[in-house]
This record gives sequence, structure tokens and C-alpha cells, in this order.
Amino acid sequence: MAITMTEAAANHVQRFLDSRGNGFGIRLGVRTSGCSGMAYVLEFADEKSEEDVMFEDRGIKVLVDPKSLAYLDGTELDYGKEGLNEGFKFNNPNTKDKCGCGESFSV
Repeated sequence: MAITMTEAAANHVQRFLDSRGNGFGIRLGVRTSGCSGMAYVLEFADEKSEEDVMFEDRGIKVLVDPKSLAYLDGTELDYGKEGLNEGFKFNNPNTKDKCGCGESFSV
């Protein structure tokens, strides 16, 4: 089981943590949402909770709750810019279908 990050994603997260002045790492998860059933949740974490599973890649700590890990195992987090849009991208090998707007997925 693993969650990985590209260099671009790790650099973006590290810059944000540095500008924030604190923070433990990032927390990834999924929630029920959207037309395909599930949506990704990404937030900055200030501490690790007891049930979190922790991965570390490129110096960044990534926390995932056990329930979400079943849907996220093997995911690579990327960060990029396309035209005027920029943001995180989830390269998830478990995804079977995505909605047209890209906001939700199913496994």
C-alpha cells in the first residue's frame, strides 16, 4: 500500500507549508459526492490522528484514514498547470469511471 507524489506536487505542498509557518503534512481522503459517487478530499494537516495511516514521499508526510485508503491505494498525487487552470491531479489506478467535469469518480 502506498501513496506517492510527483516532484511538482511535493514542491507545491512544501512551499505552502513553509509559507504557512506550521503544518505536519497533507491529509488525503474520499467522500461521497458528485455524479460518479466519490470525490477526493485534500487538506493540510497540523497533526496525525491515531487512526491515520502515514506515508512519506519526497519529504512530505501524507495522512490517509483507513476507510479512504482502500480507494486511494496506489494513487500518485501530481500538481500542474493547464492554461489558466492549476491544481492537484489524482492519478488513481483504482478509478473505473469519472464524471464529465472531473470532480468525482467511481471504483
